[in-house]
Amino acid sequence: MWRFVLTFLCLGLSVAVYGQRTVPSQKSDPFKIEAGKTFSASRPGHGPQPRQSFQKKTKLASDFSEAIRLISREHVNKIDLNDATKNAIGGMLSNLDPHSSYFDPGEYNNLLSDQRSEYFGIGASIANYSVNGRFDTYITSTFPDSPAFRKRLRFGDKILEVNGESMKGRSSYYVRNRVRGKMGTSVRLKIERAGAKTPFIVSIRRGRVPQPSISDAYIIRKGIGYIDLSHGFNYTTKREMDVAVSELRARGMNALILDLRDNTGGILEQAVRVTEMFVPKGRTIVSQKGRFSVDSRRWISKRRFPLQIPVVVLVNEETASASEIVAGALQDYDRAYVVGAQTFGKGLVQSVIDLPHGAGLTLTTAKYYTPLGRLIQRDYSGSSYDYFNHRQDTEVGSKVARRTAGGRIVYDADGITPDKEIETPKLTEEQQKLLDPLFHFSRMLVSGKVAGFENFRVFGQVDSPLVITESDIRINSTLEKAFLEFLSRRKEFDVDKRFARTQSDLIEERIRYHIISARYGNITARQVLLQYDPQFKAALKGLPMASQLATTSRVWSNASSK
Repeated sequence: MWRFVLTFLCLGLSVAVYGQRTVPSQKSDPFKIEAGKTFSASRPGHGPQPRQSFQKKTKLASDFSEAIRLISREHVNKIDLNDATKNAIGGMLSNLDPHSSYFDPGEYNNLLSDQRSEYFGIGASIANYSVNGRFDTYITSTFPDSPAFRKRLRFGDKILEVNGESMKGRSSYYVRNRVRGKMGTSVRLKIERAGAKTPFIVSIRRGRVPQPSISDAYIIRKGIGYIDLSHGFNYTTKREMDVAVSELRARGMNALILDLRDNTGGILEQAVRVTEMFVPKGRTIVSQKGRFSVDSRRWISKRRFPLQIPVVVLVNEETASASEIVAGALQDYDRAYVVGAQTFGKGLVQSVIDLPHGAGLTLTTAKYYTPLGRLIQRDYSGSSYDYFNHRQDTEVGSKVARRTAGGRIVYDADGITPDKEIETPKLTEEQQKLLDPLFHFSRMLVSGKVAGFENFRVFGQVDSPLVITESDIRINSTLEKAFLEFLSRRKEFDVDKRFARTQSDLIEERIRYHIISARYGNITARQVLLQYDPQFKAALKGLPMASQLATTSRVWSNASSK
């Protein structure tokens, strides 16, 4: 039977572990899944199958079974039939499009649980940092009132073991999966704390940990609200937006920067409900067209009194799927000024299909379009590597141009082209090499183990202030010199010392980030990174244009509704 449940618009399994390095998921598709519906594989097809077609399928199925049998019996190596079959299904789906995938029972459970607004664990952010080329997993912050917070775990704690299993050299993704578990069960961690003589064991009872879409919302400057909606669209996103907007308006917000960077998608209905906060009733937000009529539909705004404040939307190359629907609709209606880098370009809808024995498929069944009829999907005729690494962008001159009601030109395909394009800042290879020693120096610093700088010692994470200003925790030249001396003593870090002396801005930014992470948590610490962020600075400069668009949008919207 069909089970119509929800629509996901995402790109692969998301990993709720944030840190220095992005830990790849176990799927080739790095984004969350977009699903038009969830249904059982036992459901009959859209129509009767011709007898000849059925016989052909039966022969192919027989050939497949015989091939598996022969491989198992005759191949020079011993073959795991489950792995062989899984790879065969995956290969078949990969020939269709980049986002149709097979999930074994464990992966399928992760796929579905990633759309929830919570998980069961200890409530700590973890990340990998390396010494001598071997990386280990460290706690970078704990969530307020979480099991980890109550056990006084803190920034810089190295996880040596989980339930007696060594975590040395393991990825933070692997460690995360060992730390999480069933509600109410306990996990034993062996922890090495910076400056402590010996490791210690802590037993923590797993609890329910919120996993919100909105990580932060605050007044960045007088009258300007900022909402970080980078963690995808889950079941609670619209409710979170309502709370954030209400609180910011109570603090005097009269303009908004909505940050959708790195938002790889999620539940379509939640993205639609967020969009309709700014789009008047009766307007199309997104349409979907499939091979069969059941897969074609439109989503219409039901909002009678939308917000009319100026809006800037921040996007980048990892803004995908459901978040592209939000950015595209607001751009089509001249309702927001879009700033940043061209988005990913995923306009395919996947149906999530239950298979027997707990496995599942995501199968592309439709394409979605913006209100102006723009197809956002990028070309995927080349290799998967080129597709997922943005190697196939189409030149603007070859794109189909459309005009908004306010007269702006917008383009089909290749995602959403921002109104103001600002390249996403990327660290050079040499700068990336500095990240490990900067973390390890900061770890010693907040433990009070850097001579002459004991005043930076942090005894534990506390409730954070609402806003971190540029004057909070300044890093002077003396502290920078202490880091460079640390670097010269620690030969295990493969860093050009002369190059390091030219990186004052990066040193200041990262040490401030780590200190504030230790004091207030890494969600608050992200405010530090914004202060150095060229895309965010461009968003602030774009607010006057957003104000003009808000006025224009009100004029044509009121005129067309009469």
